[in-house]
Amino acid sequence: MTKKEFAERTEKKILILDGATGSNLTKAGMPKGVCTEEWALAHPEAVIALQRAYVEAGSDIVYAPTFGANRASLKRFGLEDRLSELNHKLVQISREAADGQALVAGDITTIGYPVTDEGELSYENRVALYQEQISELVDAGVDLLVGETLLGADEAMAILDAAAMVCDLPVMCTLTVESDGSCYFGGNVIDIAANLEAMGAAAVGINCSCGPDQLECIIRNLKERVSVPVIVKPNAGLPIINEWGEAVYPMEPEVFGRHMRTLMAAGAGIVGGCCGTDPRFIGELKKSV
Repeated sequence: MTKKEFAERTEKKILILDGATGSNLTKAGMPKGVCTEEWALAHPEAVIALQRAYVEAGSDIVYAPTFGANRASLKRFGLEDRLSELNHKLVQISREAADGQALVAGDITTIGYPVTDEGELSYENRVALYQEQISELVDAGVDLLVGETLLGADEAMAILDAAAMVCDLPVMCTLTVESDGSCYFGGNVIDIAANLEAMGAAAVGINCSCGPDQLECIIRNLKERVSVPVIVKPNAGLPIINEWGEAVYPMEPEVFGRHMRTLMAAGAGIVGGCCGTDPRFIGELKKSV
């Protein structure tokens, strides 16, 4: 997909993303503490069932489960030598699930540490790390790229710089923020989004973070600041930790959908769900759109 084609799609209608992946794979039997990407590859039927349900519910774009399939993250599990295999095969699984009915985005995320001036965490090394994963995703046949759950500006900028070295695919960027719009590695998402648009991001916005009931002001400010589509892919409310130490997301699909309609009215042009959401939540978004 070209950037022009992406822009034309977003001009015609609000695009619907998918919902959560990790929390739903946990429900499907994925144990805690394992590498999500390795488990997903070993259990493709769980991924296909989930993503087909998202497409049937109304998703225009599904995220390939390549969230942590970069060298730094895979190294924590001793799986860095399987980087190419994981990215290629996980994209193939998502393409099978989408079956031409939805676009497949190559999913890229934070390394978990802020960029430093030198060493392994320098900006140059971060760009090289993302470039390696993006090259595999493009070779695997993704339609577009998404940098999500990013903690600061440098990460998003590194993804955009890396993507520009590899391809001309559209790149969406979403950061996870506090309810006031501040990012975990510093700065405010409003200012960061404007800089990312200037660098060529095809769409910018927020994912994860809090629930949709706390984001109206941020979405309105984003819409006023950027000309590219504004993305919002929030959690199903703020989680409650139960007696077993598990995060429980309290917002029901109908309530989620009602708050998301407010965010669409505020200017969100690309919408979806993050932690705690499932195909029922996407169905509510489809009704609203």
